[in-house]
Amino acid sequence: MQAEVEVVIEIIRPAIQADGGDITLIDVDQESGIVIVELSGACVSCPASTVTMKAGIERIMIDRVPGVTAVVQPGEDAELGTAVTL
Repeated sequence: MQAEVEVVIEIIRPAIQADGGDITLIDVDQESGIVIVELSGACVSCPASTVTMKAGIERIMIDRVPGVTAVVQPGEDAELGTAVTL
């Protein structure tokens, strides 16, 4: 599964880089199907990065890699989405 995830990230990367960002694979949990990636560059301050993550990266990853259940960023809960601290 790790190799398949890496291939999909390389397919997705040019679109993210075109907007001044980048994506780095952090981990693939094969048991849960959760892929952890980190967005960097312009993606860090972009208000649409959550949409990019869920509607773009996660959707593509689930469609192309059997067993992937979610794509999250470090510190993010796969079921709850981005954690917010007040």
